[in-house]
Amino acid sequence: MSEYVKSVLHQIHIVVRSTIDIIDTVDQSDLEVQPTENKFSVGQLLAHMALICKADLLISEEASEGQMSNFYMTNSLVSMAEMKEALLSNFTFLEKRYLGYTEEELMQKTTSYWGVSYTRFEWLLEISAHLYHHRGQLHAMLIHCVGKDLNVKLFE
Repeated sequence: MSEYVKSVLHQIHIVVRSTIDIIDTVDQSDLEVQPTENKFSVGQLLAHMALICKADLLISEEASEGQMSNFYMTNSLVSMAEMKEALLSNFTFLEKRYLGYTEEELMQKTTSYWGVSYTRFEWLLEISAHLYHHRGQLHAMLIHCVGKDLNVKLFE
């Protein structure tokens, strides 16, 4: 198994754990905060983040737009407990899939329903970047718009 894959999975696990730590600081009322009209609320952003590991994996496996729409419709998350569980279970799903790939499979290109082609390894990097991007948004929303003092370790 590629040490590079293990390293990227480790970094994804860090963002998953720190996001769970952030959720533990959030009050139910914070979920409704929507700093920018027509953009995610805190709760919507957390629900989106909780699905990224599995959703982006499905996209990398060439799921159609309809399949992805169905995935999001059937994986509606409302409570913070559901979001934490989904973050962990979807990370585990991703990890098992990637630890099972051969070096040859990691270098195979796949294409998203909107036409972007990456190797499976590149998709893994995209998933990591996607999670870190949204964790940064979440962190900023909670500090600057909700007034939280998170005191959460974001990096090792």
